Amino acid sequence: MIVNPKNGVDQLLFGMKQKEVIALYGSPDKQFEDDDHNIIYLYNKQQIRISFYEDEQMRLGYIITSHPEATLLGKKILGREVAEVKNELPFKTWEQEDFDSTENHFNESNWLVLQSEYGKIIRIEIGAIINDNDEFEWKFK
Repeated sequence: MIVNPKNGVDQLLFGMKQKEVIALYGSPDKQFEDDDHNIIYLYNKQQIRISFYEDEQMRLGYIITSHPEATLLGKKILGREVAEVKNELPFKTWEQEDFDSTENHFNESNWLVLQSEYGKIIRIEIGAIINDNDEFEWKFK
């Protein structure tokens, strides 16, 4: 499960529609609509959550994974010390937000979140990039 900053995760590319995702992974194990009317797919085997944005013609815009084999720039991430991983990555600007026992470490230039608990990374979130014109840079055409 390769996390590819600015592009997507695994075979998923930002900008895909629901039919393209279903062609790759089959029907989701769970599907629901969030408060913003986005459609969310959950795939248990891949340990992945996929968001299709309602205001972007239901294009894939956000991915969350907790897959233990997830890699970022060739490095396994989950279960590792967050400080160690952040030092290894070429991304040097991080914002940190605390939520009870978890922390989000956000790198805006790659729209990447490393979520940690007790100092270890427990999940990776990645979103489609928004350019200077306030438009999404879709990777799937």
